[in-house]
Amino acid sequence: MSRILSPPSTFTGRLKYLGPGFILSAAIVGSGELIATTALGAKAGFITFWVIIVSCLVKVALQLEFGKNAIYTGTFMMHNFNQLPGRKWGRAHWSIWLWLSLQGLKLLQVGGIVGGVAIVLNMAWPAIPVNVWAIFSVLITSFLVYRGQYGLVEKGSLVMIILFTAVILMSLILLQGTKYAIHWEQVKSGLQFSLPTSLVAIAFGAFGITGVGGDEIMYYNYWCIEKGYAAYTGPNDGTPAWTERAKGWFNVMYLDAVLSMVVYTVVTAAFYLLGAAVLHSGGAVPEGYEMIEVLSRIFTETLGPWAKNLFLVGAFFVLYSTLFTATASWARVWGDAFGALGWMKFDSAENQRKSIAILSWILPAAWCILFLFIQSPVLMVILGGIATSILLLLIVYVSLVFRFKELPASLKPTLIYDIFFWISVISILTVSGYGVIKIF
Repeated sequence: MSRILSPPSTFTGRLKYLGPGFILSAAIVGSGELIATTALGAKAGFITFWVIIVSCLVKVALQLEFGKNAIYTGTFMMHNFNQLPGRKWGRAHWSIWLWLSLQGLKLLQVGGIVGGVAIVLNMAWPAIPVNVWAIFSVLITSFLVYRGQYGLVEKGSLVMIILFTAVILMSLILLQGTKYAIHWEQVKSGLQFSLPTSLVAIAFGAFGITGVGGDEIMYYNYWCIEKGYAAYTGPNDGTPAWTERAKGWFNVMYLDAVLSMVVYTVVTAAFYLLGAAVLHSGGAVPEGYEMIEVLSRIFTETLGPWAKNLFLVGAFFVLYSTLFTATASWARVWGDAFGALGWMKFDSAENQRKSIAILSWILPAAWCILFLFIQSPVLMVILGGIATSILLLLIVYVSLVFRFKELPASLKPTLIYDIFFWISVISILTVSGYGVIKIF
């Protein structure tokens, strides 16, 4: 049965079809913001604020290319990777093997999130050990998402976005009435584009993990398809009617992506400023099991001791939103990748549901096991951020192919769009390339 649908032409009409960006925002505002961003602010003070802002703003153009690719092809990302020009090793394109080679560090990253969730729950109910909370958290998450229902993931993400955004903005506003009040000169010093050598590694990791990262850009394809953007557009039959529908759904997707960017940029900036203002002045850098306790000072020193419970609520939703959406997203992209490699079947709706269900249990179990052995959430998240920065280089290459090789000529964007696209590409190549050279 055809699902072709004319796109809404008004702003309010487009709002009704938003959703993939909610999932991305919930995924983004988690490990990067609560852990990597505040750790960078605690170590560097205000001086690297520009890294966070640039990280949030420059990647969205690549996200748009992946979203457009989902709409005009209607096929999943790893399938599209497998159609890229270049060598294949076995059944899969080299880009899929490169993606797979980075997943060891990415497993560590989400393992750090599992640890963060467990530590928060242990602080609230200390009678239950951290390790038990870690196991309980992944079991509940797997149960919630294994059926692969898009609507549940979207609604759950939206609720968590509202909760953690309200909590973090409240804390930043109330900070201005304390001795840690932020002044314009401090913010200005963080916008000077300077980066001490001693901070390169952590800034490189933060750049990869804050804002929309390489992983989230890839995930966006799956969520745009499941939302229905591609089905509403219909197969490309070369007609002017198809072109008009595609452009209309592009506009819906643009609004979805830009509003998502606004949310995660504001929240990320707030986390960084809180870390720089409160933790850097006291020399407190969150590490290991003490991570959550140290981070709670952001709230208790600005709002008073009573605010520790408020912090725990905010921290739980920030971290759990990433665990929840990562489980749903990873199950899809890994199932798709394993399908391209011939390790699983991902070629029909039924096989996709089965693969997602299986991986929704296996992947969280792997994250949990890694945390139980390593027990260092901050280190695990930073290592994952470095892998994400490397993955961004692959995303840049694929985005260039999508924009200049795959995009139908009838959907060619405006000059202003292309200028912004090239600014994004150059910024990512410059920062990621600099980080790779400094680290390796």
